Amino acid sequence: MPQTRFEQILRFAVKQNASDIHFSSGMPPIVRLVGELKRVDLPVIKKEELQSFIYPYLRKEQIQQLELKQEVDLSISLEGVSRFRVNVYKHLRGLSASFRVIPNHIRTLDELMMPPVLKEVIRHRKGLILVTGPTGSGKSTTLAAMIDEINRTRREHIITIEDPIEYVHEPKQSLIHQRQINVHTSDFASALRSALREDPDVILVGEMRDLETITNALHAAETGHLVFSTLHTNSAGETIDRIINVFPSEQQQQIRIILAGALIAVIAQRLIKQAHRADRIALMEVLVGTPAVRNLIREGKTHQIESVIQTGSEFGMRTFQKSLDELRQRNLIPPDMIRVDFV
Repeated sequence: MPQTRFEQILRFAVKQNASDIHFSSGMPPIVRLVGELKRVDLPVIKKEELQSFIYPYLRKEQIQQLELKQEVDLSISLEGVSRFRVNVYKHLRGLSASFRVIPNHIRTLDELMMPPVLKEVIRHRKGLILVTGPTGSGKSTTLAAMIDEINRTRREHIITIEDPIEYVHEPKQSLIHQRQINVHTSDFASALRSALREDPDVILVGEMRDLETITNALHAAETGHLVFSTLHTNSAGETIDRIINVFPSEQQQQIRIILAGALIAVIAQRLIKQAHRADRIALMEVLVGTPAVRNLIREGKTHQIESVIQTGSEFGMRTFQKSLDELRQRNLIPPDMIRVDFV
């Protein structure tokens, strides 16, 4: 399978609105359409063919990393097709490459049919906004839409720290700098420390992976910056607990106080099928940092957060169930989706 054939498959997959494409030694190409894997009716891929396609995109140090650690992350742009977030890894049958489609066009919050509260929370000039959910739940798309809203409407200095860079933002009203781990900086924690000396207004941290990154992100939010980041958690309450529990027990009360003061919102999401389009839409739980929420965090009563979300609709809060009910009422999802546990 020559190189142009791989590119043809990527082009085909993007036209079919696929979210992911898998090239794996010993298997035919596989694409994910509306959340489901589909085999492409083509011959199996040989390791040498995949290697000859992938390696020209890798820098020398990335090839060394792949040989040393057996995996590497990168982003690829195919002109006239799309950007892709790519993970190349070795496995029992040889080599694989997973391509996540990153559209060239950044969809707005309105185009994504996001709840109005998302536009409200990004009006803040300082604090912490977290977008959470499992892998493939649309976190990057939601973050890109919120950053783009700021970029289009405010004169701010935006710094993004990503691994790898996904959506590419062109400066509009704002000055925007995008930095990639292992390309423009060594790691999230170092880039965050450096960002505080670069006169930022808005900082996007691709993922809060470790104690130092979480500490620096909280410090940035606490000291007058608007910070966005992600966690692989499934609900707002779980997100708060995950952040606090990363720290040693003797520091946790102090972190509760800092987090309570900095938190603007937690947006937990997952993707579900739309009713009339071969596409998916975000189902969201939204927690807003009201005085009541801040008190619960300070007092370590995060088990009560779900109740606050259920009664906080006046502040824009919503449960997954309420989000599902609204989408069904708007005929955006199949009518038989009536409970979140069925999704």
